Amino acid sequence: MQRLDTPRVRFVLYTAAAVLTLYLAGIYATATQPSTAYTVLLKKGATRQAAIAAITAAGGTITRDIAQIGVFNVRASSTTFAAAVAASGAIAGVARNTPIGRVGPNRVPDAGLDAHRRVALAQDAAVQTADNARSNGMDPLDGGQWGLTIIRAGQARNVEAGNPAVLVGILDTGVDRTHPDLAPNLDVQRSRNFTSDIPVDANGMEIDGPCEHPSCIDPAGSDDNGHGTLIAGIVAAAVNGVGISGVAPNVTLIDIRVGQDSGLVFLQPAVNGLMYAADTGIAVATLGFRLDPWVYNCTNNPADSPASQAEQRTIIQVFTRALDYAHQKGVTLVGQMGDGHENLGAPQPDRLSPTFAEEPGSSPYPRTIDNATCLQLPIEGPHVLDVSALGPSSQKAEYSNYGVERISISAPGSFYLDGFGTPSFRSNANLVLSTYPVQLIFANGLVDPSGNPTVPFVVRACDGTTCGYYEWFQGTSAAAAHAAGVAALIVSRFGKPDLAGNWTLPPDTVAAVLLGTAAQQPCPSPSTVSYANEGRDPSFNATCTGNRTFNGFYGHGIVDAFRAVTSGAKFVH
Repeated sequence: MQRLDTPRVRFVLYTAAAVLTLYLAGIYATATQPSTAYTVLLKKGATRQAAIAAITAAGGTITRDIAQIGVFNVRASSTTFAAAVAASGAIAGVARNTPIGRVGPNRVPDAGLDAHRRVALAQDAAVQTADNARSNGMDPLDGGQWGLTIIRAGQARNVEAGNPAVLVGILDTGVDRTHPDLAPNLDVQRSRNFTSDIPVDANGMEIDGPCEHPSCIDPAGSDDNGHGTLIAGIVAAAVNGVGISGVAPNVTLIDIRVGQDSGLVFLQPAVNGLMYAADTGIAVATLGFRLDPWVYNCTNNPADSPASQAEQRTIIQVFTRALDYAHQKGVTLVGQMGDGHENLGAPQPDRLSPTFAEEPGSSPYPRTIDNATCLQLPIEGPHVLDVSALGPSSQKAEYSNYGVERISISAPGSFYLDGFGTPSFRSNANLVLSTYPVQLIFANGLVDPSGNPTVPFVVRACDGTTCGYYEWFQGTSAAAAHAAGVAALIVSRFGKPDLAGNWTLPPDTVAAVLLGTAAQQPCPSPSTVSYANEGRDPSFNATCTGNRTFNGFYGHGIVDAFRAVTSGAKFVH
């Protein structure tokens, strides 16, 4: 999510280690012990037995064996575990994840917020109601959703509104199962949380805050950050007469939580989430995060210690294997380009890594980034469709990353500073409105005791006693969500059921339809754009290279939902 120049400045870190439900019970007993999670990579050609022996000898306990890609989730209390296990000839690398959290004495469990939910759902005063006329299967607040208009989602809906057998995995910070626009489409039974709350980092700085639950693991279908719920609403908010509707309002959402409450996303939960998506029949997955703690994972950056270099090499190898596996199992992976306003083919120095303090006294330090040996994940991983963000005028948003090396396509992501010199400049009209968790609205004091919003970036919509809350926001993750919704429509339109009854379509075919039916958009003239009028310094200047059919600002063009479902057949083979 992008930092906004609004009265309320909100910044959610790019988002993205626990395990499947059957496994979760196995770590409840250790959740209060001072142990650390590790991801251990099996060396190609080595036996699993040799790796297991090495992990055990080094003092580690295997919590999950991901045999499909030769990876082990491990927990260990010994501070020498990483060095000891890495010395084994059966191990290709080891990456540290995060310490397990502890329950805070003054933390109110999520269940304690039910009273707030009941208050919200009991309100009968409506900002909008179902009587505001739903034409063509649209919802009351859709009239202000310029993003749906640009991609022609309304017209597409008359042809294909999505198939419930198409599963869309939201790999993010969670999805609020109580939201009236999401509850009809969210499959809570198949949703999973792969994270464990981290109260503080090694320097004592708050990360997630004290745990809400004794296990430090929140239930699936909850979102204490908000980002995942925003993304889910763009993809598939239901057409139900309340609030907004998504791009593909009839598909099924699966909450695959990989992000901390803080928004940080670490290797182990991200990999576990990808593996779960692959093995559960997910057709499309949103990757609206950047993998922490390294903004760029570099194989041999001279500013990094040998241990940090080895860790980053392991992260690259493990995450690449997971992306490969998901792709092979039929998951279309849709990612954000990122909000760093840089050409990913010419990366700028990294001054933010590491984003999480693993050792007392550690802090970010400057690194020069070599484009040949450094990767920003997941967007520079294999098989990921990377989406840049545009505003209502179709101008590239000033914050959006770009560049012909990585871009696939462009979509509405909002541009608060769009329309310079017009009344829309610096207005909510330039942003995307999407679903937001009820409990966060109340917990953050954004409404009065009656549930009425007290800030301009929050909207309440009710139909009788059923109310939902919505927030305006911007970011390339919003653009990726629009593209993911169109990808879900493509699978709905041209896919077929697998043996489990889930609708599927090969990811390369989905990509061919998505890119082949995009509305081509040429580079602006002049090709170098300055955002000085918008108040940005020269570091935001961006030069578009390429031609009308493919360029660094728009890729193959702007996503077009209507053309995808009406003309996409010629790209299906």
